[in-house]
Parts: sequence; structure tokens; C-alpha cells
Amino acid sequence: MSFDLLPALAAFAFVSSITPGPNNLMLMASGANFGFRRSIPHMLGIGIGFCLMVLLVGAGLVQVFDAYPISHQILKVFSVLYLLYLAWKIANAAPIKGGEGKGTPMTFLQAAAFQWVNPKAWSMALTAVTAYTPDTTLAAIGLVALVFGAINLPAVSSWTLLGQQMARILTNTARLTAFNWTMAALLVASLYPVLFP
Repeated sequence: MSFDLLPALAAFAFVSSITPGPNNLMLMASGANFGFRRSIPHMLGIGIGFCLMVLLVGAGLVQVFDAYPISHQILKVFSVLYLLYLAWKIANAAPIKGGEGKGTPMTFLQAAAFQWVNPKAWSMALTAVTAYTPDTTLAAIGLVALVFGAINLPAVSSWTLLGQQMARILTNTARLTAFNWTMAALLVASLYPVLFP
């Protein structure tokens, strides 16, 4: 990879990581429902899981989609179904009692695995690998993953902090329920570019 591409890659990593998408909306809901500390495994799962995804996509997984286009469609169907399930879980999250949510936040492994059915993560990984690694060497792919790792975790953490701050006004069941249903609706709305490209 040419070091001239690094500023552009960093800008792409920041913009794609900080803008709303399934990960960020779920982290905002997690911050509001469980707080920052209990959401740390979720945040780390996103950051590390996405870096691993970039490495594997760059190492050749994208060629599977080229060779077997149906695999991309199958992944899209599973992604949509899983996101709808997560939206339902967010909408029906238990209200906060005594400062602690009755439910549990997403674990590290769940968040890392979620990257593989997250349409925005796929779009980010495929763009990063195809646009910023023209030579597709392992070193270049590793550098892209490293840049994303350095930028993605602080970016997504800001959404958890925002959710945690929102919890100050979500002090009764009606407000928290409205917030959770809004987050669920936004998560479903984030599927629009996937369903109607």
C-alpha cells in the first residue's frame, strides 16, 4: 500500500465508523440500558471482530463472492433476518431497575460474530480492501485492519457514551420504552440500502 493512501484510508475509516449503522445504534441502546462499563465487551467485539473481518476479506473471502454470487445473496438474507431479530430484542429490552438492566448486553463473541451478518460492516470491509489495498499483500491488508482498529474503537465508543448520557433522561419505563422502540426502528431503517440498493 502506498503511504499516500493513508490519510484517505483514515478519513474513510473515521467516517464509516462514526456514522449511524447497526453497530452504533446497538451500542447507543446498550449504553442507555446497561451503561458504558457493561458495554465494553460489546465495543471490543466490534473493534476486534471488524479488524479480523478486514483481514479475512482481504485474504480472499471476497473471491468466494465473485466465484459463487449466490453466497452473497444468502448472506444478505441471513443478515436481514438477524438484524430484524436484534431490533425486536432492542425494542423489548427490560427497563432499568436500580441502575442495572435486567437483560444482558451483547458479549464480546456475539459482537465479533455479528460483524459477519452486518451489511454495513461488509460494505466497509469490501470497500477498504478493494479501494485501499491495490497490491493486496498481507502487509497492506494488515495495515488497513490496523488503521481501522485504531479509529473504529474510539468512534463506536462515542455512541455508547451518548447512550449512557441519554439514560439520564430515560428514567422511567415509558421514556426508555420509547427510546428502545426508536432505536429498533432506526436499526430496521438501516436495512434500506441493503434491501433497495
